[in-house]
This record gives sequence, C-alpha cells and structure tokens, in this order.
Amino acid sequence: MEPEHFMKLAIEEALKAKEILEVPIGAVIVKDGEVIATGHNLRETTQNAITHAEVIAIQKACEKLGTWRLEGAELYVTLEPCPMCSGAIVQSRIEKVIYGAKDPKAGCAGSLMNLLQDSRFNHQCEVEHGILEVECGELLSSFFRELRTKKKEEKRNGKG
Repeated sequence: MEPEHFMKLAIEEALKAKEILEVPIGAVIVKDGEVIATGHNLRETTQNAITHAEVIAIQKACEKLGTWRLEGAELYVTLEPCPMCSGAIVQSRIEKVIYGAKDPKAGCAGSLMNLLQDSRFNHQCEVEHGILEVECGELLSSFFRELRTKKKEEKRNGKG
C-alpha cells in the first residue's frame, strides 16, 4: 500500500487526540503491510509525560508481537518524533519512520538533530518525511490556533 494510506490512518489517530483536547498527533505501526498498532497523544489525559503517540503505539506493537524487537516494522507519525520518541524508536529496532510535518522545536529525525540515523547507536532507521505534510501541519496549527482563541476569550470574559 501507498504511504499516504497509512499516514491517513495516523491522521485519524491524531483526530482522536484532538477530540479529547490532546495535541493531535497520531501514530501507526505497520509490519508486512498490515497495521499492528496505533496510538495517539494522551499526555494531558494521563498526566504522564511519556504517553506520546509513538510510545503508545510501540508498547501496543510489542504486546501484540510478544517481543520488544520491532524489526521490519514501519512507524507512520503525523509529527516528527521528539528525543524521547526517537530513543524509543531506536531501542525497539523499528526499521523505518515516515512522518508528516517537521517539528523545528523538538524534532529529532532531521530538524534539530537526527537521532534515528546516528551511527553511534547500534541501530539506525530509514527516515522519510513530507507524506501528507500539509494536512499533518494544518491539524496541529488549527488546534493551537483554536486553543489560543479560546484562552483569549476566557481572559476577556474574566475566566482566565
């Protein structure tokens, strides 16, 4: 299947996060052309710093396969992975990461640095970016735009 198909599934996961007022980031792990795990941000819901979409998807994939080694797997994610998620990706031996939008403030798959392809680690991932980049970026931009508007309204109405 085309990468766009799996990125659309990651976007569906991101929309689940948005529905519960989480930052809309979604992830899908694919192995042998089949979706084996999905995840979306739950950091606000769980009040747990590590419940990022990628980490949740990795945990589910490991559970499903009964191994921490996700060799041969591909991770589709709507936003470039952060340092924590990049570390989890390397540690789980995911073969390839495909992401939509770049993250200039925290991206560790090419923006700030590239932990996924650093030869000092014992595992490197293939990285592809820009798949449905506009859609992924707009999902995040509109979320934060709406959040800022809501906060301004609350402040104006004396609730903030």
